[in-house]
Amino acid sequence: MADVRLTTSSCPVPGVVDDLGEARAPRSAGRGRGVSHVEILQLLVSPVHRFAGRPGEGLPELPGDELVPAAEVRAGLGIVGDRYFNHPAHRNASITLMAAERIPPYEPHEGDLLRTRRNVLLRGVDIDAYIGATVFLDSGTGPVDLAVRGAARPCAWMDTTLGPGAQRALRGGGGVRCRPLTDGTLTVGPAVFGVREPGPA
Repeated sequence: MADVRLTTSSCPVPGVVDDLGEARAPRSAGRGRGVSHVEILQLLVSPVHRFAGRPGEGLPELPGDELVPAAEVRAGLGIVGDRYFNHPAHRNASITLMAAERIPPYEPHEGDLLRTRRNVLLRGVDIDAYIGATVFLDSGTGPVDLAVRGAARPCAWMDTTLGPGAQRALRGGGGVRCRPLTDGTLTVGPAVFGVREPGPA
């Protein structure tokens, strides 16, 4: 499992260091409002649903190789290789994003995507506040536009995978479900986040 340290405290603005040792943002993400520097901590691409049966039956196998350094996004379809890719029932919600700051801390493990089953783990933006908006993420290879369709509500499995009380703690902060509007690639590391169109007031 990747070593990811999750905290609720503020963190330095991530960036890319150039040849002169100065921080710079990834390649221009185009026009957008509310642009900020964030970090993609993890990406999960899983070909199958891991949470089947009843949570009380115990933790299922969670292969570490489902955490990947890069994910290929296709407009209207989702992430190539993921369980929701080109799935008719999930075309408006084929990519899920989550804020690391929302994950409650539990010992002996850190909360991560293997346990929450979201696709993208972000630090530096409260993604749950953008339901109804059109946003973008740019890892440096060009922006990936996402229509934030709704909340990814935490299920009872969270109490098993993260710890007792996690489902309740994640209410209102379990992440969001998005429809990808453009092709592109997301990679672990510094990224630019911005708003194309705001959600309803």
